[in-house]
Amino acid sequence: MKPVVIPTRDGLKMNAYLTLPAGLPPKNLPMVLFVHGGPWGRDTWGYSSYAQWHSNRGYVVLQPNFRGSTGYGKKFLHAGDKQWGLKMHDDLIDAVNWAVKQGYVDRNRVAIMGGSYGGYATLAGMTFTPDVFSCGVDIVGPSNLKTLIGSIPPYWKPMRAMFDARMGNVDDPKDAELIRNASPLFKANQIKKPLLIGQGANDPRVNKAESEQIVDAIQKNGGSVTYVIYSDEGHGFARPENRIDFNARAENFLAQCLGGRAEPLPGDRIPGSTASVRVVAAGKSSGGK
Repeated sequence: MKPVVIPTRDGLKMNAYLTLPAGLPPKNLPMVLFVHGGPWGRDTWGYSSYAQWHSNRGYVVLQPNFRGSTGYGKKFLHAGDKQWGLKMHDDLIDAVNWAVKQGYVDRNRVAIMGGSYGGYATLAGMTFTPDVFSCGVDIVGPSNLKTLIGSIPPYWKPMRAMFDARMGNVDDPKDAELIRNASPLFKANQIKKPLLIGQGANDPRVNKAESEQIVDAIQKNGGSVTYVIYSDEGHGFARPENRIDFNARAENFLAQCLGGRAEPLPGDRIPGSTASVRVVAAGKSSGGK
């Protein structure tokens, strides 16, 4: 992992972390753009299991601290106010373009992946800029910002003012268009590349309906998606069996899309996992076991 600074199209300096796979010439490689959650958080210097895992499989890993990330001052933080799906997303595209321009990455083999806000960013990438990414892996990502806020648990109420200021107020008619345009659900018909979604059935932060409604929309529009839900998980995958199961599925999914290495999934699921899989292919749904 090494730190890099990527200029954004409007002149900001975006700090990011680049991990190159050992033993491979750093040229025209496939890449996983790994987007952190929050979004009011950041990636940090140090050991990253996801970065090491993906680089071991042959991928460049780029972790951008896009505008709205914390740790770079208030100006950089508030540059992301009400920019979900807008300048925050532009920063991710600028990161991809930078990696391609440096010669590290094959533009035709780029995946986007992340959890929570990173899952949202994945859905945004697949809908708002469908030609940029070869595939996407969304982990517990919201698809509709209005229903996301509508389902927040009671202990999130004190944070509502922060969401209103930084994301947009879902109850204010002045922000209605902003909120709708930033919600990937309403552009599900633009998804044309492979998509893998992982969700915890008991997620209190991003309700499972956030994943299920976009899966339904993809099916309605004749698209394809693989949806994996774990009956005993919440916001992310805590049980090792479930975490290993989804990572195995993600590894094989990325290998099919980008051509990296993968260890085959042993059977229908990792022993002890509670995975239930729904596969939508060309608008037709199957699975659920």
